Amino acid sequence: MSLADTATMRTRIEETGLLWGLVGLVAVLSLLPIGRLVVEGFAPGGQLSTTALGKVLTSPATWTATANSLVTAIAGTVLAVLIGGTVALIATLTDIRARNAFTFCFVLPLMIAPQVTALAWLQLFGPSSTVLKLIGLAPPLGSRNPLYSREGIILLLGIQYAPLVFLTLRAGLRALPKELIEAGLAAGAGPLTVLRTVVLPLMTPPLVAGIALCFVSCLGNFGIPAFLGIPGNFLVLPTLIYQRLAGLGPGVLSEVAILSLLIGAIAMAGILLQDFMMRRRDFRITTTSSAARPFELGRWRALIETLLWTFAVLVLALPFLGLLTTSLIPAFGVPLNAATATFANYAYVLLEHAASKRAFVNSFLMSAGAALAIVLICVPLGYFLVWRKSRTLRLLNLAAELPYAMPGVVLAIAAILLFLRPVYGISIYNTVWIIVFAYLARFLVLGLRPVVSGYLQIDRTLEEAAQIAGAGLPRRLATIIFPLVAPAAVAGALLIFLTAFNELTVSALLWSSGAETLGVVVFSFEQGGDSTYASALATITVLVTVALMASTNLFAQRLPQGVLPWRD
Repeated sequence: MSLADTATMRTRIEETGLLWGLVGLVAVLSLLPIGRLVVEGFAPGGQLSTTALGKVLTSPATWTATANSLVTAIAGTVLAVLIGGTVALIATLTDIRARNAFTFCFVLPLMIAPQVTALAWLQLFGPSSTVLKLIGLAPPLGSRNPLYSREGIILLLGIQYAPLVFLTLRAGLRALPKELIEAGLAAGAGPLTVLRTVVLPLMTPPLVAGIALCFVSCLGNFGIPAFLGIPGNFLVLPTLIYQRLAGLGPGVLSEVAILSLLIGAIAMAGILLQDFMMRRRDFRITTTSSAARPFELGRWRALIETLLWTFAVLVLALPFLGLLTTSLIPAFGVPLNAATATFANYAYVLLEHAASKRAFVNSFLMSAGAALAIVLICVPLGYFLVWRKSRTLRLLNLAAELPYAMPGVVLAIAAILLFLRPVYGISIYNTVWIIVFAYLARFLVLGLRPVVSGYLQIDRTLEEAAQIAGAGLPRRLATIIFPLVAPAAVAGALLIFLTAFNELTVSALLWSSGAETLGVVVFSFEQGGDSTYASALATITVLVTVALMASTNLFAQRLPQGVLPWRD
């Protein structure tokens, strides 16, 4: 055998070994937890049993929580589609000014943790609102906060996930060929007619995808229903699972597994309905070109811009103002003025409260560690998905997306079941490592999508030349490929860090003493009646989020289009 043949064989062995290593890793992160959940629900202890299924299905609380989940998820999705769809059409197809700045502000609520959004809105309304007291509009003491209701949950879910619909629809609108719009205008149709007969029918795929993502996100959201629903005894499936597990402990794991599978089944039904709707019609576009010229708003531009920015202020600045002012008072209910303003709450959460200090360290290290690990996984994984296409790799891609498509509470329960007993004498249950595992599984796709986008824009000439010269895949990945996809990979890592830094849905069920996260501590403060401390800690997390998002402007020009959702 010649030296060239030996080198070729060695390269193939390296590629095959790396590929199957990635397959095994994705299977462990994605398929193994879901499989363990199914086993616990239907075969606890290794024997088939319908006891847990019977208890869950005959419990009135199950069907009340299911009905509440469906109502809030569907209504929240409808509201998000109305808001996000309208804003996407205006911001993408018209000649409004300061487009990037508005997009940044509109997308920001999606980057802020749901529990922080809920806390901010709670501090804005109600009899103890510092903002309403400043302007003399606070309700009488003893009045119920209007957000402690089904309608309050729906409102905040719609606001939280409107940017999700905005992003998916905007991506489709930016790829819409200008010839189609200009042909409609040339035929004498007005802008509204072109929008109704040309744009909206072609935007069905991204719109339906946005609806499906929004529905799953609303269904699995824990932070908003926990803050607004638990005080009013309005339970949805995620909060019912939390209460069952927190109140009764591991003894109800089989029942909790069934509840988790019920959420997963509802979520998958929404995704399958999306797929069914897409198969019924052909939405392919047979022409490609540069983006369409924006519609000129003329004398209406100033009014529409004013309305857009007013909306942004109402849903972003005012709730944050409520959060900030509450963090500056010595006790909840005290009016804010020059005599009462204090930074003592910030000093307490940053310097005195042990759990808060641990939470900062834990959240930073776990989020950064998960982001780094996912980048190291996604760079070789993206190589195979883009440049070595096969049916196995398509299935691998779907498996990587599964934990993100499932509600976070389902993944959390699956992780508990998977690691409740030691594996080979090693236990990560009740440690930070079980949270890291859940982060790796849930946020893998957030790192994979930008990396795949980066690969699609790379010229393979340098990589192929190195391969001909005898460089193995690990060396090509390290010296040639990674530097080329690094900007996209860094953007993906930032998205993962921002999402995991304030995360609560997964960590609410996985945390333990010494393994607290920021989301858990904010939730604990609010549940314990320490709203001023909760507000101070939440304000800090919002400022960190905004600073990190703004810092992306330093390298935004080097990124593939669409990698950063808040930039054109």
